[in-house]
Amino acid sequence: MDLRARVDRDVALTETALARVKLAPPPRSHLRKVAEDFLGMARAYFDDARHFRERGELEKALANVNYAHGWLDAGARIGLFEVGGDDQLFTLSE
Repeated sequence: MDLRARVDRDVALTETALARVKLAPPPRSHLRKVAEDFLGMARAYFDDARHFRERGELEKALANVNYAHGWLDAGARIGLFEVGGDDQLFTLSE
C-alpha cells in the first residue's frame, strides 16, 4: 500500500471513530473536562492530518492522524468515551 492510500485509509478510519465517540462522564463530573480535553486533542490532530494531506505532506499527515486515533484509543480504554464496545475501531481493555 502506498503512503497516499495509507493516509487516506487512516483518515477515514479516524473520522469514523470521531463520529462514534460519546463523552462518558456526567456533565458535572471532574472527568468530563478530561474527556473534553482528550476529544479536543484528537480533533486538533485530526484537523492537522487533513491539512497536511491536502498540502501533500503525507508523512506529517500520517503522524497526525495516528496521534488523533491514539487520543481516542486512550480515552476509550480508560472510560472517558463511550464507544459501544467497538473493539474494531478502538483498543479496549477487554
